[in-house]
Amino acid sequence: MTDATYVTGEIPEPSADQPRHSPLHERHIALGAKFAAFGGWSMPLEYAGGGVLREHTAVRSAVGVFDVSHLGKARITGPGAADFVNACLSNDLGRIGPGRAQYTLCCDESSGGVVDDIIAYLYGPEHVFLIPNAANTAEVVRRLRAAAPAGITVTNEHDAYAVLAVQGPRSADVLGALGLPTGHDYMSFSTADLSFAAAELGATPAGGPVSLVVCRTGYTGEHGYELVVPAEAATTVWDALLTAGEPYGIRACGLGARDTLRTEMGYPLHGQDLSLEITPVQARSGWAVGWDKPAFWGREVLLAERAAGARRTLWGLVALDRGIPRPGMTVLSADAGVGTVTSGTFSPTRKVGIALALLDSSAGLSQGDHVEVDVRGRRAAMEVVRPPFVDPSVK
Repeated sequence: MTDATYVTGEIPEPSADQPRHSPLHERHIALGAKFAAFGGWSMPLEYAGGGVLREHTAVRSAVGVFDVSHLGKARITGPGAADFVNACLSNDLGRIGPGRAQYTLCCDESSGGVVDDIIAYLYGPEHVFLIPNAANTAEVVRRLRAAAPAGITVTNEHDAYAVLAVQGPRSADVLGALGLPTGHDYMSFSTADLSFAAAELGATPAGGPVSLVVCRTGYTGEHGYELVVPAEAATTVWDALLTAGEPYGIRACGLGARDTLRTEMGYPLHGQDLSLEITPVQARSGWAVGWDKPAFWGREVLLAERAAGARRTLWGLVALDRGIPRPGMTVLSADAGVGTVTSGTFSPTRKVGIALALLDSSAGLSQGDHVEVDVRGRRAAMEVVRPPFVDPSVK
């Protein structure tokens, strides 16, 4: 079994257009990265000498660093900017204060489907920074600009910043070695100057210290941080992280491991577990909806769906034999199709196949029930469960 077996479908086929490159592209080449097209970008799938399994294990047991610079960046500023964003996106920014981040959804007004899932950084009443997914950034920005009143500016800053995710139980040690703050509460952030012992690390930033944002967020289920770094300083920070992380077993990690890690946590991937055809109610993402807010895109249709009950619901599946579920495979109960796998992989931690699947509510399935998945013509036995599939240590 090769490491390629662990890839779940997060990486789509290359587009016809020339893919974009991260500011760290040359660093990835030097590390022997295997690249794949994702969201219009050419990003590392895995690295030579590691592979998905070893990279996954590094994050669960020590620390890994991911280049996720393909993620979008958008800034909304002006009088009432936070109130404007709050009237558009699903979650309630009123639940948090400045210096906090929040997971939220951009939903379609007419269908309630998910245009994108987003992390919102609240700086204050007149300043919100958003991190959407790569392929959806332009559409999110377009919708916000179309709705913005006079005085509100929506800026697409996709190319201005790199994003580095430092994830794992030793992540705080790595950041601490660089003099970066590590005492954040979960989903909080601060701006810091990276004025570490540059001479010792051989990574002196040109023009002085690097100002960056350190946020206690991540997509792995482990204690970790995401750094929003000016694009021109990305290589300096990347090099410093790898050098400072050597004593802690740091490993550069690609999108293959990111996908197995997030699937073990039951975290949704837009385009598979969330989409314009899959609403927050169906995907069990209602916790990211401010149901009592007077306005957000898709509010009325989602309230109606919640009241009536969703026609399908996202569940977890754990293999009871050697079957490995993959996206698009049919779920069966009593020989009848009752749903579809949205995400599926081999769990490096559990050593079994796991999946997220949309199951028809009419089938009456619940936790502990047994179903089958059609794995290339063979019926593989699965148990219905509620994710996560591993114990989280993210908080």
